[in-house]
Amino acid sequence: MSLTENLIRADVRALSAYHVPDASGFVKLDAMENPYLLPVALQHELGKRLGALALNRYPVPTYAGLKAAICDKLGVPSGFDIILGNGSDELISVVSVACAKPGAKVLAPVPGFVMYAMSAQLAGLEFVGVPLREDLSLDLDAMLDAVRTHRPAITYLAYPNNPTGNLFDAEAMLAIIREVGNSGLVVVDEAYQPFADDSFMPRLPEFPNLIVMRTVSKLGLAGIRLGYMSAAAPLLHEFDKVRPPYNVNVLTEATAAFMLEHNDVLDAQATSIRVEREQLAARMAALPGVTVFPSAANFILLRITRPGLTGTQVFERLLERKVLVKNVGRMHALLDNCLRVTVSTPAENAQFLAALESSLNS
Repeated sequence: MSLTENLIRADVRALSAYHVPDASGFVKLDAMENPYLLPVALQHELGKRLGALALNRYPVPTYAGLKAAICDKLGVPSGFDIILGNGSDELISVVSVACAKPGAKVLAPVPGFVMYAMSAQLAGLEFVGVPLREDLSLDLDAMLDAVRTHRPAITYLAYPNNPTGNLFDAEAMLAIIREVGNSGLVVVDEAYQPFADDSFMPRLPEFPNLIVMRTVSKLGLAGIRLGYMSAAAPLLHEFDKVRPPYNVNVLTEATAAFMLEHNDVLDAQATSIRVEREQLAARMAALPGVTVFPSAANFILLRITRPGLTGTQVFERLLERKVLVKNVGRMHALLDNCLRVTVSTPAENAQFLAALESSLNS
């Protein structure tokens, strides 16, 4: 038996590392990033602020100033605090580890964000996936049955959902939160909230079992890796014991604080992306052999329906034309022949549309 076989868990050895493809030379539309840079004047101002940081010192571990700014600027209810993470991924891991009692389970609709199941597995929790309906909407009856059967410690509801892009019915989500009750937690993941017209953040005072999680990545700050979540104080108190000390570095902390002073710039960029999303969706829907799903995020899910042509073939043809999207067809049977494309600038969206039309007609 080799050293790794002797020491590493079998389920870990069976996993594949998270793969990020090389996008050099491509129109990069696979990772739901904001395509816009900061204005040059803000770049210079931010550079001066970062250059003055004491990089020889650890961050202040409470992050009190940044947390107060986020609560003030990003709609956290009065009286509620937040916990910061190195992206949402770390926060998902924190919740998983904190709730990893023997026999505990995690529940989520599928297809959904892959890290819900991954973090559950790594923390020793059983993951239960409940398929969406054929139209990718939430199957409320199936979700309620699963809650009653499994009594999950954690239930994830992404709002909007990734990779489908749609907003689940809010009343259905409330029914799930109420059904879970005091037996578990419901995490509403609002990673794409800047591009949606709704949020569960204001409803935190109504439900002691509710957690609302967000990230600044999709807002335009993917490079600084910062997520935050809010919940009732007793929950945050326990989660904070699991959070690694100094988990947010001083460069991230200072950049986030700076951008909150200029939040109007990011809001304007999000508005531009929403406008482009509607135009891009309409132009794709006009192409024969393409079905476009509704999106409240900064990406669009489409299905290739042309006879004799698969989503993988179109994906590969797009690669030949130097356009990188996400081939999600293998994630779940409901996503058969589906591709996910990030909404970008007008110029890059035009490049993608031309490449898509050419790929369909090759």
